[in-house]
Amino acid sequence: MKMVMAVVRYQDSSALLDSMSGQGFTATIVNSRGGYLHEGNATIYCGVEDEDVQRLLDLVRETCQARTRFVTPLPPVMELGELHLPDPVEKQLGGASVFVWSIDEFHRF
Repeated sequence: MKMVMAVVRYQDSSALLDSMSGQGFTATIVNSRGGYLHEGNATIYCGVEDEDVQRLLDLVRETCQARTRFVTPLPPVMELGELHLPDPVEKQLGGASVFVWSIDEFHRF
């Protein structure tokens, strides 16, 4: 048995959970925050049999596509009266970070 933990953009989490439930997977979702822009994420935990890991990874890959967006970083600390707005930078957002680890025991009460 494996534990799969996927950290995805919050905006992608509903579609991913719908896809997962349509394929018979059950999951626990925890709201989280992080990344370059400190935007909302969802951390999804799912226990699966070894032979189902690739099918779950395929669902995550199909549902949580990376995108690019131009963002303006926070300006550096400046002296009073100075005005400098940094140029927007292109940043990749979305996608998923997925961790898979082996589970020695599983109990449901």
